[in-house]
Amino acid sequence: MVRSFELTKSGTSDTDIFDLTDDVQDFVTTSGVRDGIVTVFTPGSTAAVTTIEFESGVLMDLKRAIERLAPRDERYAHDAAWGDGNGYAHVRSALVGPSCTIPVSGGKLVLGTWQQVVLLDFDNRPRRRRVAVQVVGDGQ
Repeated sequence: MVRSFELTKSGTSDTDIFDLTDDVQDFVTTSGVRDGIVTVFTPGSTAAVTTIEFESGVLMDLKRAIERLAPRDERYAHDAAWGDGNGYAHVRSALVGPSCTIPVSGGKLVLGTWQQVVLLDFDNRPRRRRVAVQVVGDGQ
């Protein structure tokens, strides 16, 4: 059985991090899948999906680490070509990746105690982000 869902989040012009864990668990519950996988994917090339502890200190650490890897004030060829100033956001998205797959067991996401599913919006202007969630597994 495959069930598809979608949600949206609205970002600002900074690196926004949204906790999607409860939404994704709700989709798994609604799907009726007891054992399988769920994939969380964001279309677009300036956002990403991963897991992390959704705690203010580690979120700040993540933002700082991403800034070191792909600094906003670096010169990017993309910016020279398109003039939109978000070359850093494209690089950040590519480094983290647009999707995450999580096992489902007994109808629950298999996550560590302090692990949440998050959407990262890197763009330099407000965006309404789509997140596609697909649950695959045994059906009821």
